[in-house]
Amino acid sequence: MIIAFIGSGNVGGALAQRLAKAGHTVLIGAQFPLSDKNIALATKIGEDCFTSKERAVAQADIIFLATPFQANQEALKGLEFKGKTLVDCTNPVGAGISHGLKSEISGSEMVQQWAPDAKVVKAFTIYGFENFINTNFPKYLVKPAMLIAGNDTEAKKQVSTLCTDLGFEAIDTGKLDQALHLEHMTLLWVKMVRRDGHHPNFVWGYLEK
Repeated sequence: MIIAFIGSGNVGGALAQRLAKAGHTVLIGAQFPLSDKNIALATKIGEDCFTSKERAVAQADIIFLATPFQANQEALKGLEFKGKTLVDCTNPVGAGISHGLKSEISGSEMVQQWAPDAKVVKAFTIYGFENFINTNFPKYLVKPAMLIAGNDTEAKKQVSTLCTDLGFEAIDTGKLDQALHLEHMTLLWVKMVRRDGHHPNFVWGYLEK
């Protein structure tokens, strides 16, 4: 699968590396000249992974949005998705680690408004990037859960396959409006780790009778 990334920071960079190792072709839409961080990333993925955002989106089977939330609208401007899946890995975090949209609407629903010709799926947001770099928890038989949400069933199946490739169990939580609650799960994780000093190497599990 050809996977494009818009954004290559901690989250985007970690996911891009893991997906490349899983055998996917990874393209990263970036501005030129490349930053030192992107040059370092290219040594891990491949020197030819960087291109323009427009070319990356045009060539990809699926696109990951991994920019800071406040940059999303500008990052998506002018891009044509033509019905492709757009994975929203971003979170609207406000002052004091609050919900940046006052919990009135999810960030993913805003992304859908900014990219109306994409099939938006919320995923890869409920943990910090540390748990995208390494999904191995050898003490447990249960895989770490990755909760996803979206309006299109086929798009969610596509994302679920990538979750499996990365070592997660994909849990479909429902329509895209469920992304609001996933964003609050992110805030829970972030407050525990970034504010209150809990170590970052933990995830949620899904147990079913």
